Amino acid sequence: MLKSEDRILTTHTGSLPRTAELVSLLNKKDAGVKIDPEQFEKVVKDSLRIVVLKQQEAGIDIANDGEQSRVGFDTYVYNRMTGFGGEGIRSPIQDLEEFPEYAEKAFPAVGVRVTKTPKAIAPIKYTDLSSARKEIEDYKEILLETSAKFKESFMTAASPGAIAGILLNEYYESHRDYVFALAEQMQKEYEFIVNSDLLLQLDCPDLAMERHWMFKELSTPEFKEIVILHIEAINQAIENIPSEKVRLHVCWGNYEGPHHRDIALEDILPDIYRAKVGALSVEQANPRHQHEYRVFHDYPLPKEKLLIPGVIDVKTNFIEHPEVVANRIKRVAEAVGDPSKIIAGTDCGFETFAGWRLVDTNIAWAKLKSLSEGAKLASAALF
Repeated sequence: MLKSEDRILTTHTGSLPRTAELVSLLNKKDAGVKIDPEQFEKVVKDSLRIVVLKQQEAGIDIANDGEQSRVGFDTYVYNRMTGFGGEGIRSPIQDLEEFPEYAEKAFPAVGVRVTKTPKAIAPIKYTDLSSARKEIEDYKEILLETSAKFKESFMTAASPGAIAGILLNEYYESHRDYVFALAEQMQKEYEFIVNSDLLLQLDCPDLAMERHWMFKELSTPEFKEIVILHIEAINQAIENIPSEKVRLHVCWGNYEGPHHRDIALEDILPDIYRAKVGALSVEQANPRHQHEYRVFHDYPLPKEKLLIPGVIDVKTNFIEHPEVVANRIKRVAEAVGDPSKIIAGTDCGFETFAGWRLVDTNIAWAKLKSLSEGAKLASAALF
């Protein structure tokens, strides 16, 4: 994993806008409608080609495939594993429960399943890596076709705890048993990604968001025990992977809402540091969390870890001025004490589920361009 040795490098969190045609096909596929596999492959590659070129045009250094072929950043796994079925229904999110009038319009209307998803009804097994292999092959093919050049590339994968939060458990005796069963199975995908010469990004909203969703009845100390449990499962799943090949993304939920029930970063950061990963990606741009850069002064970043602060808000259509982006980068670098350990990123993804889009597609690309421009300004001041 590269450091920002002489300038601030740029990346993002993974999911990028899909074409309307691809969203339509993913919706049908998720609903069980039979689609033409050749047409689907063509549409995926067409959309993938766009996101690769748009990342290059925006000046992104560390890129990915934008999760184009997936129905969702974590729900994709029920199409790759056995043992899931039926329908699990998640409880309401705590902050939205307190603003019921707003809650009715908080989430975009999408065709793929988000809150009513399959659940674990039998032993879960990951026996076929063909979807992961195809995803990686398509990305590499488009890189060659377009001659796009990036410093590094990464592939995202859902963490065991994130999967447990959205694909509910109706088979295993305890939450712990379920999470560690998921860790054992997802280990296969994690290692496959890294063995394909890509960085692995683990998406872990469970380490923050689930405090006000799945575990909203727990106290903060009780939730911290959940965080530690989930980190233990992650460490088990990546035990054969060098830490510098793994980055971990933490967020409080990629939805526009009050977020006043979000757990404070200072309450969970020391526990998150237990993860044996090379970089942490953390929200730092949106109005609820942009003040928390100071936490990295109070709880210093471990010497073996890099920080990917979100300096672009993915829940608003404001295009951040490059000076704003630069200021966000500089204050985080000052708190960390070493600009070479900073890689500028986004708070979360731009389309975490197919069709789930708070930011207009063209504005999303403009935001990534502003990210790169802001990183240049910050680099001039920091190096």
